[in-house]
Amino acid sequence: MRYIDEKVIEKIALGAAVLGTGGGGDPYIGKLMAKEAIRKYGPVKLITIDELKDDQLVVPVSGMGAPTVLIEKIPSELEITAPLEALEKVIGKKVDVVMPIEIGGVNSLYPIIAAAKKGLPMLDADAMGRAFPEAQMVSFYLDGFEPSTVAMADEKGNTVLFHPKDGLWAERLARAVTIEMGGSSSVSDYLLYGHEIKTTAIPNTLTLAEKIGGFLLENKSEGYHRVQKMLEKLKGYRLFEGKIVDIERRLSGGFTRGCAKFEGIRDDQGKTFTVFFQNEHLVAKEGNRLLCSTPDLIAILDAETGFPITTERMKYGSRVLVVAFPCHEKWRTLKGIETAGPRYFGYDFDYKPLEELQREREVCID
Repeated sequence: MRYIDEKVIEKIALGAAVLGTGGGGDPYIGKLMAKEAIRKYGPVKLITIDELKDDQLVVPVSGMGAPTVLIEKIPSELEITAPLEALEKVIGKKVDVVMPIEIGGVNSLYPIIAAAKKGLPMLDADAMGRAFPEAQMVSFYLDGFEPSTVAMADEKGNTVLFHPKDGLWAERLARAVTIEMGGSSSVSDYLLYGHEIKTTAIPNTLTLAEKIGGFLLENKSEGYHRVQKMLEKLKGYRLFEGKIVDIERRLSGGFTRGCAKFEGIRDDQGKTFTVFFQNEHLVAKEGNRLLCSTPDLIAILDAETGFPITTERMKYGSRVLVVAFPCHEKWRTLKGIETAGPRYFGYDFDYKPLEELQREREVCID
């Protein structure tokens, strides 16, 4: 057990933006809100899965919607805790521990705000090991747990509760409500007890985000060295370095969808690359050659600082370094690939692990 203070929040925000693969909401906004909550209510206790008691009730606190909306539609403190409090009224029991649903962007920081305000501990774990765009793309769903009750709220004071049939229907209904709420909402779902969480959550991901943030914040003049340390920690790969020459970005169905095109620079001079996204980066290609695809992680970093760039912050002319990391093993199961693999998102090819694609690329280069 330890405590999250303002310095830790700074590191988590940066590292979670890397693991968020471009999505999960703007970490800058979440960082400011989390720091303010710490100042107002005090540091938040962070506990490990091993410290979690079997009978403790654990509930995720998260945001849903298009990341581009969150830049202008900033949630309130009351909006973030309203779903949690609505669930407590329905079940007639107080929540014991909160956790992030994903380790990405603002969604890694929302639970800190709720934990500080409610005086609750926060679990050092999440249900993705990264960020994904849809509500059923969680380890809970892969392991057969269902969101029996979902609570949602917006900044206007609206609260909605519903009982979906399964995780897929939870996504469909929550997405429709989110659109009506203005494109973003706060959500609490998947009420699980400690003994269940221990079998399904992905542990120590907030600590991992903190370590990544620490790598990127140290020795700021040595961008490549810091990124290399991060790649070694995550067993990742450098995909390419390039300049953004075109961006297609649109709001559709409650998501930010599109693609970014790059011209290679330095060692990649003369090559062209594309990254496709739906909130999160899903596919990276060199010409027509696949370099990486979901559920493995693709992160776009500023070429000079190594700091991550989210989908809504990408802009023409930026010089970037694109890297990739293997996903958690749960996503490489048949159900994991079926739930969040490339074919689910409409791409006409099967998933290949990042490591295999990089070996094939090295053979072609040789």
